Amino acid sequence: MITKRSEAYQNALDYVFKFIDYSRTHQENIAAENFHLERMHQFLAILEDPHKKYKTIHVAGTKGKGSVSALCAGALQAQGYKVGLYTSPHLHEFTERIQIDRIPVSQPDFAKLVNQIKSAVDQVPQLTSYEIQTALAFLHFAQEKVDIAVIEVGLGGRLDSTNVVSPLVSVITSLSLDHTFILGNTLAEIAGEKGGIIKENTPVVTAPQEKEASDMLKQIAKEKNANYTEISKDIQFQVEDQDLEGQTISVGGEISLRSTLLGPHQAENMALAYLALDRARERGLTISNASITKGFSEVKWPGRFEIVQKDPYLIFDGAHNQHSAKMLVKTLIEYFPDIPVSLVFGASEDKDIDGMFQELLPYVQVFIPVKSTHPRAANPKTLAQKAEKYSPKILKSESIDQAFDLALTSAEGNGLILVTGSLYLVGEARFSWFTRVK
Repeated sequence: MITKRSEAYQNALDYVFKFIDYSRTHQENIAAENFHLERMHQFLAILEDPHKKYKTIHVAGTKGKGSVSALCAGALQAQGYKVGLYTSPHLHEFTERIQIDRIPVSQPDFAKLVNQIKSAVDQVPQLTSYEIQTALAFLHFAQEKVDIAVIEVGLGGRLDSTNVVSPLVSVITSLSLDHTFILGNTLAEIAGEKGGIIKENTPVVTAPQEKEASDMLKQIAKEKNANYTEISKDIQFQVEDQDLEGQTISVGGEISLRSTLLGPHQAENMALAYLALDRARERGLTISNASITKGFSEVKWPGRFEIVQKDPYLIFDGAHNQHSAKMLVKTLIEYFPDIPVSLVFGASEDKDIDGMFQELLPYVQVFIPVKSTHPRAANPKTLAQKAEKYSPKILKSESIDQAFDLALTSAEGNGLILVTGSLYLVGEARFSWFTRVK
């Protein structure tokens, strides 16, 4: 969870975040010309190109990037590799973004890394906070001599700061409309940006995609002479069994895999992670099916249909666009049919809130809007107004903690509490919840 921050660590964070941070900027205020890789290449060259000192797997997509990355990292660790994992955003503490063998970088090590890169930062004008964060991860992995790192794209792909790696395999998870001000207003445009991670003569594996996204990715792969494999079209998977403790899938009739991650989208993510590792294996990476099976079964990925209490059921999920809300509802119906839902909801105001409400609110009896501390968080009054046409019972809350009080009362008996809309909200809500139940 959250630990007390040392002064040196807090100073290091303050330094990193004094640079422009587009994740905290409204999308309509971000210009495409702000994104390019020249600065990143220059910056890493000064640091002696740490990203070239170990193998990588590169993961882009709209939803499921973190889960696929965690599954791949878990399997690689089970094989005995020393494994770096770079993801974003974090749930509770920034150090979660940079992990080795699923252990976040320590506060002293992070502060030391920041001090190491300051002179290089001074030599590259207009570096962003995310570029610096990514370089810190690459440098940490190099200094700790990882064997392989799983690198999650932050935004898009083609111009993302991570797109300097030469991976064993490129992975593209499910694509849907998100960050449209930056990435485009159609699935084809978004696929064009995400497909920017595809490298020459490097295999690419993808989740099932809508036709316009699939066509674009195939076109890019053909231009790069990259072997292209899409789950459900080129290789099949199916769910063998599921319960509240996890689910088991089979892939291509070759392997049976189990994970605690729940929902049809996570079954898809498991199949995609397996395929990514199999393609990496074809390129010389040693990893057994036994290690993949063991690694997948041990992966924990908080905030993704995470059931933290059973009486009443309390679920945290980081869904933050219409497609992920649709998958969330599908999972709810599979596991909790006909159970009244009390929804604690907060989202960034530049997200597709109407689209999320269209999927979620027909299944909700009680709606409690809240606001996280993130600068882009939507006003709860605006959320309540948008929710009115779906006619749930709307309860006013002044804080996330008060929202839990209201939700617990409304769900008493046979109800379920769902907290969703943003990973930022889920992180704050998890902290609030686990603090109160200590």
